[in-house]
Amino acid sequence: MTNIELALNMLAEASTTELSQTKNPTTFPENASVAQEGGQVAKSARNELEKRFGRSVISSEGASQYLDTPDLSSPALPFEGEGTLEE
Repeated sequence: MTNIELALNMLAEASTTELSQTKNPTTFPENASVAQEGGQVAKSARNELEKRFGRSVISSEGASQYLDTPDLSSPALPFEGEGTLEE
């Protein structure tokens, strides 16, 4: 997931939040409509970027390929004074 993809996702979420606070939906269909409107804002931004760049802004890679994540396969060491791993 690239920076642009993250930004578009954040735009969709922020737009949906603002629309929800403005429209105050009370039913599931109303909430779904607001969510679709928020997604449309990000879709419009994506389309405009792709038009200007002349290429897709969506990558085939996932966020885990961009993030430096810790190796969770080995057990964590105890904090100082907590004892040993065998406890």
